[in-house]
Amino acid sequence: MKKHLQPADYLKKILTARVYDVAVESALEPAKNLSRRLHNKVLLKREDQQPVFSFKLRGAYNKMVQLPPEQLRQGVICASAGNHAQGVAMAAHRLGVRAVIVMPVTTPQLKIDGVKALGGEPVLHGDSYSDAYGRAVEIEKEQGLTFVHPFDDPDVIAGQGTIAMEMLRQHQGPLHAVFVAIGGGGLISGVASYIKAIRPEIKVIGVQMNDSDAMMRSVAADKRVTLDDVGLFSDGTAVKLVGEETFRLARELVDDFMLVDTDAVCAAIKDVFADTRSIVEPAGAMAVAAIKQYVAEHKTRGETYAAILCGANMNFDRLRFVAERAEVGEEREALLAVTIPEERGSFRRFCELIGSLPGGPRNVTAFNYRISDESAAHVFVGLTAQGKGESARIAANFTKHGFAALDLTHDELAKDHVRHMVGGHSPLAKDERLLRFIFPERPGALMKFLSHMRPTWNISLFHYRNQGADYGRILVGIQVPQADGEEFRAFLDTLGYPFVEETDNPVYRLFLRS
Repeated sequence: MKKHLQPADYLKKILTARVYDVAVESALEPAKNLSRRLHNKVLLKREDQQPVFSFKLRGAYNKMVQLPPEQLRQGVICASAGNHAQGVAMAAHRLGVRAVIVMPVTTPQLKIDGVKALGGEPVLHGDSYSDAYGRAVEIEKEQGLTFVHPFDDPDVIAGQGTIAMEMLRQHQGPLHAVFVAIGGGGLISGVASYIKAIRPEIKVIGVQMNDSDAMMRSVAADKRVTLDDVGLFSDGTAVKLVGEETFRLARELVDDFMLVDTDAVCAAIKDVFADTRSIVEPAGAMAVAAIKQYVAEHKTRGETYAAILCGANMNFDRLRFVAERAEVGEEREALLAVTIPEERGSFRRFCELIGSLPGGPRNVTAFNYRISDESAAHVFVGLTAQGKGESARIAANFTKHGFAALDLTHDELAKDHVRHMVGGHSPLAKDERLLRFIFPERPGALMKFLSHMRPTWNISLFHYRNQGADYGRILVGIQVPQADGEEFRAFLDTLGYPFVEETDNPVYRLFLRS
């Protein structure tokens, strides 16, 4: 940056920015359910509803439309994790010029396809924005293109600042704080420049992922800090080094910074869906996660907060991960390792205890067990919980009743991997028969199964995972002596649950059978 622009300069640039040739004035909507839960009014700035499902086209177009015509005709190039890429591609399409887009190889396919659909030329390089940026600079010089920076450019910053201009026009009543996700800092620089010029009493709070916090570290160190690595869950904010101008503006204008984690963002995606029936990307939900965290920390009531939903470009296949982690993020699921004596009746006693826990019966969300020891069974279990801190109380209650329990709710290994694994070969699993059942998802279904079982049959494997349907798929290993074959068939008929026997399945023989 050559000469630093003053606040009045940015205000003028925002007020005169050219964005509405491509962008729409997005709605500012109340999040009624979330507001009720938090006892504060929460407003959602719906940048997820832009033509490219992100705010980025504002800054990209504002930069490009102000280039000299002869320079624009040569074409443009950018580096982006995806949303800026689509913004540049759309702006180039509108202006009838060539656009080369360098994107990290980790970019979701949805965003790559979006660039192609708009006539952009995607080039995949590196694992992060910073890697892609280095390659884009090389191509810029080789081909004589004009680089359109995703955040560190006054015209780009001014384009993003039009979001704040709209917000203050749409809501002229009390507004205590605006929460803004930060990657490279372009969005918060534009938003803060406008808000602090017009209504300086409104707090501007920057939000970063706890594994991609370059701006927060830079402000704390009073100099730009380069991260060695960045988390990729929120690919839209995965930036190793913030911009020079964005760092200067954020340091001067932003009131506070907050960190959020993956589970909190997944829970926020669910909150946004509950209020809007729309699914935002992780970066798009960060501001909502921060509002929830802010209210919990400051115990506020009756205030008004705004969150910018900055993007909704997420691959569909990531929703499974988001849905699973959302419950943990809200601490509405407790994950536990419970030790049960390997003796007849103990499994049933354990299930009965689940049904009588303080606070009412719990739904089982996961259950993994494989016989491995003659004296003790180690069970991985997931249970519905009612809020923060309850998982520890559930674990203590199990221990009090003779089932030693370890709270795994915040253990990454448990959440990412162990919950999906079922033991292995076991020399103790003699006479084992393996069956896949479909259980109705209703209280008492498991107890019906256990009460019909003959006491001399032992459960040697149990795997269940709640998938949100009205029925559950359960894998059960039962040790049934060969002499009890007819009685076992009668038990299955009496039970009335659909099942498939998998005892001869080669997968079972390879991975689970002794």
